[in-house]
Amino acid sequence: MSELIAGKILNNPKYLQLVKQRDTFAWLLSAIVCVMYFGFTLMIAFTPDVLTQPIAADSVIPLGMLMGVGVILVSCVLTGVYVYRANQTFDPIVNEIVREASK
Repeated sequence: MSELIAGKILNNPKYLQLVKQRDTFAWLLSAIVCVMYFGFTLMIAFTPDVLTQPIAADSVIPLGMLMGVGVILVSCVLTGVYVYRANQTFDPIVNEIVREASK
């Protein structure tokens, strides 16, 4: 990519708005994941009795096991949410910006 095209892209208001939207969304999802992981870790440290309770009276599966699996699954879902939004929202804007800069 030539410096001229790169300069046009960097000065495009759509590009600046895209970067802001993408960064805000990525930081939001990252914050959610961090709160989940650190919250789970803090629960292990400070409330292990809650995590060791069985999920039912006759079960041997502790609540912490389900919560740990839940943290992993929610992380995977949030990754999918980001990929979906990137494909549906961000990529078309990127393509439009590149088309405008190539003119």
